[in-house]
Amino acid sequence: MRSYFAPLALAALFPLSFSLALPASAQAQSAESATATATATAAPAPVPVPAPASTDATTVQSRSQPPALTLAQAHRLALAHNPDLAHARLELQAMEGAEIQAGARPNPELGLLVEDTRSATRTTTLQLTQAIELGDKRGARLSAAARMREQAAVALQAKQAELQAGVASAFFELLGAQEHLRLSQLSLELAAKSSMIASKRLQAGKVPPLEQAKAQVAEAGARSELAQAQSDLLLTRQRLLALLGQPKLGFEQVDGNAELLPAQPADQRVGELIVQAPAIRLAQLDIARRQAMSAGERARRIPDLTVTLGTKRDAELGRTQAVMGLSIPLPLLDSNQGNLMEALRREDQAREQASATSLKLQTEVSQALERLRLSRQQVQMLRAEVLPVAQTAYEAAVKGYELGKFAFLDVLDAQRSLFSLRQQTLRHTADAWRASAELDRLLGQDLQQARPSQE
Repeated sequence: MRSYFAPLALAALFPLSFSLALPASAQAQSAESATATATATAAPAPVPVPAPASTDATTVQSRSQPPALTLAQAHRLALAHNPDLAHARLELQAMEGAEIQAGARPNPELGLLVEDTRSATRTTTLQLTQAIELGDKRGARLSAAARMREQAAVALQAKQAELQAGVASAFFELLGAQEHLRLSQLSLELAAKSSMIASKRLQAGKVPPLEQAKAQVAEAGARSELAQAQSDLLLTRQRLLALLGQPKLGFEQVDGNAELLPAQPADQRVGELIVQAPAIRLAQLDIARRQAMSAGERARRIPDLTVTLGTKRDAELGRTQAVMGLSIPLPLLDSNQGNLMEALRREDQAREQASATSLKLQTEVSQALERLRLSRQQVQMLRAEVLPVAQTAYEAAVKGYELGKFAFLDVLDAQRSLFSLRQQTLRHTADAWRASAELDRLLGQDLQQARPSQE
């Protein structure tokens, strides 16, 4: 015998986002069945629907809410307020100061020597001493300081690319968390209404207690899923705010397309960018800096010349004499051999580190490309093959329940499967954006800026 509660269940549940409109004949039949049921037995009271808010109240609420945050706005805020990026900028300014100081020459020394305290026999010597660097020590210092400044500039560019990639990844994670929360709320609404209908059907003697228990378990699971979605949304929002450097920034949500997929970069383009990646450039500049330091240690083996010029006044003889002098250290005991050996080994170490950095970068880029390819493939497969089948199965379960062929829990299972697949699609989309952000960080380029994928 067909249950009179089927139309009530459908009317209560299917106005959700995945609901299907009933045909006119089914709606008329449902209305007649509901009328007959109400006449014969006491039917369950309809679920109260809250009245829509007034236009004025809605307008006031929309005006009071902060605007949604876009990806472009998030990038601008991060570039302006992120403390790590500010630290990198200050480091570059500090290296510019160090380069200026590296070009400074030794200061001259002014000396006064007085012999004898008696004015009649006193001898006073006034002299100016100037050290002259030999062996191009100043050039080696300038070269090393210039390489350090260039390293700081490349590190700043790398930090900026890393920040933009992190903001994009966190933005799309938050976008997916928002959609996950929306699906969890819809799932809870469905589970709560199904639990209420199962309870009323149990009171009417239409179903066994097991069906009500299953509905209550489904509602509890939906509540747990909603709590998890709310927690994930909060944590993802905090990560984004930390990257923006604005922990108290007020915005209700982020504005974007949660179904947007990052594009798969061409292998040729990746090969062109990898040789100019920040890690490679930093390693090359480190070699150049070590070479300049080795040249400086080699130049330190050449002693500096000190020139002295001055005058000497002899009060007893009543005459003034010119004083001239040259001095140079003799590198007999210390020829700076140990420092030179250390600098040369550091230079070799920098070359080996550059080779290791290149291999590591190629491995990490290959892994990020594979993760991006796999995530895109999974999302495309879910959207093209799995989700349409799940949607069709859900529609068939709805129609079969309407005709009395399926149990109500079959509809719930189909609905939960559809929700689960959509959430899985969101997770794979977030994985794709994380892999794309990792590529941007490694290559120091925004690969998605010019050509986003609309798949």
